[in-house]
Amino acid sequence: MARKLASVNEIHVDPDQIIVTNGLTQASFIAFMALVDDGDEVIVLDPYYPQHIGKIEIAGGRAVRVPLDASAGFSIRADWIERSLTARTRAIVLVNPSNPTGRVYTRRELESVAEIAARHDLVVISDEVYECITYDRSRHISIASLPHMAERTVSMFAFTKAYAMDGWRLGYAVASKQIVEGMAKIFTSEVTHVNSFVQYGALAAVTGPYEPIQAMIDADQRNRDLMVSRLNRMPGVSCEMPQGSIYAFPNISRTGYPSQQLAELILESVHVVVEAGSFYGAAGEGHLRLCFGSQPYEVIEAAMDRLGRFFASLPTAQPERA
Repeated sequence: MARKLASVNEIHVDPDQIIVTNGLTQASFIAFMALVDDGDEVIVLDPYYPQHIGKIEIAGGRAVRVPLDASAGFSIRADWIERSLTARTRAIVLVNPSNPTGRVYTRRELESVAEIAARHDLVVISDEVYECITYDRSRHISIASLPHMAERTVSMFAFTKAYAMDGWRLGYAVASKQIVEGMAKIFTSEVTHVNSFVQYGALAAVTGPYEPIQAMIDADQRNRDLMVSRLNRMPGVSCEMPQGSIYAFPNISRTGYPSQQLAELILESVHVVVEAGSFYGAAGEGHLRLCFGSQPYEVIEAAMDRLGRFFASLPTAQPERA
């Protein structure tokens, strides 16, 4: 795994700086528990992955939600982060590639976050579960690979998405020796170790050929292209092309319906499961999240047929009475 981190992520660490965890979920839990104290504030970019909020609060911290710039494809605005900092700010949470927006952050965006972290002595907690799943010319960059960021970053990965090992519950975290020491105290008090035979499967995955992974990504891209092209032909819907992850995040604000109400109507009317963008924070309202990575092309096609009929017959939303 240390060799993989060096060759793929350009993160150079000793093996004892890596903690193998029960999925990225546990990796993030021990990171927040080790780094966040009562009253600390943690910057979370909105739309966000909701699980991180609960862990921050369990650790005694407070999540400070900073919106991404929706007008620029949900890009990072360093000035918006800067003005949300206080004397209690301890960390910035980064999900790259992003769930739910599908954005892959550029080197310039990451450098702006790194500059803020260095100037204000902050830790970056970086969720990189979709590191392998990028499309077109987008390239995932680990923020810990940037100059002087390895000592102030917790980088978290998982076998779930990269190697299609969903349900095996296997991930890992890498950080400086000082941070790993604190995380290890939490980890060894919570569990003894990760399931051992699953680790042999992960070893085979990380040392094996890359062709099966590329085939999976190619299939995801084919599904993505189908879903996005079909969504953009539906009344009241517009969808940017995801750069990474396995999710489309279409804008449905022109329908006039709140995202949760629309998600429920879709389920009841045409039996397609989508998620409300509001589940991922206030900045996600006006959007739906659709997964294109969990089903074959034919199922995605059938779902788009159903959604097309739904939006074609959707009545105009009536304004709520005061």
